[in-house]
Amino acid sequence: MSKKLSPRLEEIVNALPLYKSIRVLEIGCGPGVAAREIANRIGDGYILAIDRSAKAIQQAVKNSEAEIKSGCLSFRQVAIEDFELEAGEKPYDIAFAVRVGALDGRHPKVGALALPRIAKALTENGKLYIDGGDPLKELPFDDFR
Repeated sequence: MSKKLSPRLEEIVNALPLYKSIRVLEIGCGPGVAAREIANRIGDGYILAIDRSAKAIQQAVKNSEAEIKSGCLSFRQVAIEDFELEAGEKPYDIAFAVRVGALDGRHPKVGALALPRIAKALTENGKLYIDGGDPLKELPFDDFR
């Protein structure tokens, strides 16, 4: 049975600039609760949710069969500092991360590796949002474009 969003996660998802046909990259998806919610809001859009943890990805896939089957959601086990678009994979319109140490300042060395990778995975006008604002804040990419 898939979990419901916590009030905090719901606030974050509601704050994302989602629209039909958007391409979203979720960094550090854990069990996939936010990814499933977004998949159900973006019509013919697409969300790729990544996490470094094999266990988290297994749990996310297990709880997301309908969304995966519909073609609007997929999961990939990869650390953000190692992430790159696969051959033929289109860039993403936005990326977001909740409690990801590489992006919230807890692991600045990993962040220095991750930010250029995220910038390459996003469209020219793509934006990265992380928790810690009210409820989100945008991280600038100017140095990586």
